[in-house]
Amino acid sequence: MKSTKNRYSANSCRQDSNSETNEEENGELCPGFKDVDAFVKYGLGAVLSATKASAGLPQAGDEYDFYRSFPGFQEFCESQGDGLLHCMSQIMQHHGCRSHVRDQNKLTGLEERFDLVVDSNDVILERAGILLDEADGVNRNQQPVMPAGFQPPKIVVSSWNRKGPGSGSRSETFRLLHAKNVTRPQLKFKERIDNSNTPFIPKIFIKPNARKPLPACKTSRERPEDLDVPAALADLIHQQRTQEHVDDMFAHPYQYELDHLSTQEKLLSKPEPQMYKPMAETKFSFIDSLEDLVALNEKLCKLSEFAVDLEHHSYRSFLGLTCLMQISTREEDFIIDTLELRSEMYILNEAFTDPSIVKVFHGADSDIEWLQRDFGLYVVNLFDTHQASRALNLARHSLDHLLKHFCSVDSDKRYQLADWRIRPLPDEMVQYARTDTHYLLYIYDCVKVQLLDFNHSQPGLLQSVWNKSKDISLKKYVKPIYTEESYLELQRKQKKSLNTQQLTAFRLLFAWRDKLARQEDESTGFVLPTHMMNKISEELPKEPQGIIACCNPVPPLVRQQVNELHLLVQQAREMPLLKVRKHEVMLFGPHDTSRVSESDLLHLSPGELCFILKEVETKDAQKSLSVAQMKARQITESFQNPFRMYLPSKDVHVNKNAKFDPSSKIFEISKRWKLQSIEQQQKEMEAKKKAKEEAKEQARKATGNGESAKSGGKKRERVDGEVGELTPKPSKKLMKSAEKPQKTEATPQESFKPFDYSQSDLKVFAGTKSKDSTQFDPNRQDEGFKKKVFACLISGNRSMSFLAGKSDRGFRHNWPKR
Repeated sequence: MKSTKNRYSANSCRQDSNSETNEEENGELCPGFKDVDAFVKYGLGAVLSATKASAGLPQAGDEYDFYRSFPGFQEFCESQGDGLLHCMSQIMQHHGCRSHVRDQNKLTGLEERFDLVVDSNDVILERAGILLDEADGVNRNQQPVMPAGFQPPKIVVSSWNRKGPGSGSRSETFRLLHAKNVTRPQLKFKERIDNSNTPFIPKIFIKPNARKPLPACKTSRERPEDLDVPAALADLIHQQRTQEHVDDMFAHPYQYELDHLSTQEKLLSKPEPQMYKPMAETKFSFIDSLEDLVALNEKLCKLSEFAVDLEHHSYRSFLGLTCLMQISTREEDFIIDTLELRSEMYILNEAFTDPSIVKVFHGADSDIEWLQRDFGLYVVNLFDTHQASRALNLARHSLDHLLKHFCSVDSDKRYQLADWRIRPLPDEMVQYARTDTHYLLYIYDCVKVQLLDFNHSQPGLLQSVWNKSKDISLKKYVKPIYTEESYLELQRKQKKSLNTQQLTAFRLLFAWRDKLARQEDESTGFVLPTHMMNKISEELPKEPQGIIACCNPVPPLVRQQVNELHLLVQQAREMPLLKVRKHEVMLFGPHDTSRVSESDLLHLSPGELCFILKEVETKDAQKSLSVAQMKARQITESFQNPFRMYLPSKDVHVNKNAKFDPSSKIFEISKRWKLQSIEQQQKEMEAKKKAKEEAKEQARKATGNGESAKSGGKKRERVDGEVGELTPKPSKKLMKSAEKPQKTEATPQESFKPFDYSQSDLKVFAGTKSKDSTQFDPNRQDEGFKKKVFACLISGNRSMSFLAGKSDRGFRHNWPKR
């Protein structure tokens, strides 16, 4: 309050002083101030008083809310605020800044006003700095002094916007028309764009000029499924419900008509080129209503040929948008606002599919797909001047070259990259769009004449152009479908070697970009350009700020979803670090298997894959080798086999996570081979069990013979074997195995029969002959032993502690043989 009063009093004093000193000499710096010091002193005092007054106001919070509840205080604040905003607007107008401070939205008004104040302060301070530099003698606008003979670098432009020698009168500037605040046309469409990850199904539901009727699954446009699910998914549900054939749903609707289309004789004859009218004298119509579109369709149905072209936008849409359609006849030019009439464009199918009307395009490969995707339009009896240019072997095949070659017209390509969503269209863009089709019918006549003259008036070359054009009209639009291997194709194009962490980050970022682009209906280049995705994948930033640093400029959706991107990068960093081998040389024979990539593992046989998996599992065991063994392995590996290129590769990298991922092919094959190995183990176990059972039966027979001998009442006499023989004791396992079946099985009581020892082999009970023991055994002394001892007694010079003969000292140890 005090500051505003002081300012108003100062202003009144200055006005009075100005009125009093009008007649005096004007020697002051500004009205009311003699010099700069006086002005600065007064300004500093005003600023200090305003700061003190603002500090005395109620603080934000409960205190301010309390005072705000009084109507007097509320009215005073509003009046003072309006006065301050008015003063700020005048200051901004004086400096040429935006001054709409008071006319702001209530919801976002505070933020917008703050931005205006910040921008205005920047402009004012920049001008003050320039003036201070000029006062100090520094001129920023002065050109720097260059040495003699210096030539500034030339600006290099691309081929499409390079100026020709005869275009000196035209403007030298090339600019990209792009509106930042264009309303998204997708919001006005009656039918929501289907960005789902499902195949594209033709939109056609009415088939004019049909020689084969449309399948029943496409005739009904509205179905109960259309209300809650996307169009493509509704078609699939309807197809499953009615159990109709899938080929009819995805087939080209005019496949039969195009296959049975024959070129008329008059189209293969030599025409007389009909000169075009100047564009200033040609009638032009801009069609943006349904009535005008119906009238245009009636006009086209009465003609024998017309030219067509499209203008497309793909940066702010996932699938792309057809923004304009240009149609030219011999007398008129039409431009159709396809954004406004998107759901009614199917009306033109009556003229576009009429086989008696020639539709002239230039480079119709993309146009045919765009017509099917956005409008459900199909073309029958197409002539592509691009294919005619290729058949004639012209120097260039662009429309710009054809216009220059046949019509001597220089096309203006300044608006080739313009944003065609702009409404209303500028006059320059309308003229550019008209140029694309206005001269096309005359070019159509000229190329037909040259095709016949080039082939000595024979229609063979012209017929080939008609056939190629028909093949183009048979093209079908295919929606981009995301799969788990979609990122591999893009990654191969980058020609960079990535490790497992970087490759995982690239895969996760690719999936995130595709999902978000489909949800927001934005192109993948708008969500996250490919070069930025490569940068993030290579650097693997540890912080969200690192992701922002990898993007310049930062895409809006990346700034919004930076935390989610950071989580994806962290997930990639947790992967085990392995280097993915990449072979850049792609030229090799069909039998050369020395270069195998990860994608080729799916084509290997199960045996090869099993061999690879076993090698990967044994890598950890190889790490425990000694230094000498490692050196020996390196030496053996250094010798290369000259026939190595014809042998299967052994150094194939297999990701360990793939072996445990149930969705991978390697997991299925390894599981299959594991099952086979388990079956083999079971067979081996069964064979071992059979062998054990046979051994048990033999032991049982042997024990049965012994028991029968005991039951006979005769005591088994010990058989004296040779010297040094010992009777072997039966093992405990055999005894237990022989005792078990006796407990479980109950032997039937039979009549007693004495055992016949004459038929038994008594050597079985004697045991095998054992080797001579090296230790002394007093019970085994024989004559040979006595002879040795007697020899030792006779030879008194020898030691009594060793026996005469061979030393058995080394028998205790298993020394290796040389």
